[in-house]
Amino acid sequence: MDDLRYKVLLVVQLCAAAGLLTLIIFLPGEWNLQRWAGLAIAVPAVVLLFVARFQLGRSFAVRAQAHELVTHGIYSKIRNPIYVFGAFLILALALALQRPFILIFLVVVIPVQIIRARKEAAVLEAKFGDEYRRYREQTWF
Repeated sequence: MDDLRYKVLLVVQLCAAAGLLTLIIFLPGEWNLQRWAGLAIAVPAVVLLFVARFQLGRSFAVRAQAHELVTHGIYSKIRNPIYVFGAFLILALALALQRPFILIFLVVVIPVQIIRARKEAAVLEAKFGDEYRRYREQTWF
């Protein structure tokens, strides 16, 4: 059952990402520089967000937990790539949909993600100790 739940969650997240890209591409309106810039940011953000989610595997959790220390792939450079690329996706949506008010979400999301990252760091440090501290020194956010 746990394996099925994991796969279903991955498919739902992939569909949500594909839905956002579809919205950007097929929403009626002018294809100006701002919309193209939003799409240019959204595509890699969605791809990297999904790659990070896939690389995190079963260690993904809504609440801070320490199943294993994931340090490969994107996680070898960025400790919280899902938060980083999620923020880029919000920026991309604001640009592509030409709705500046969407940027308000960044004002809320960024502090929340920083708080979540700190809680996760504390949980990981408590479980993995020096191994996590070394990893943290070698990565960004």
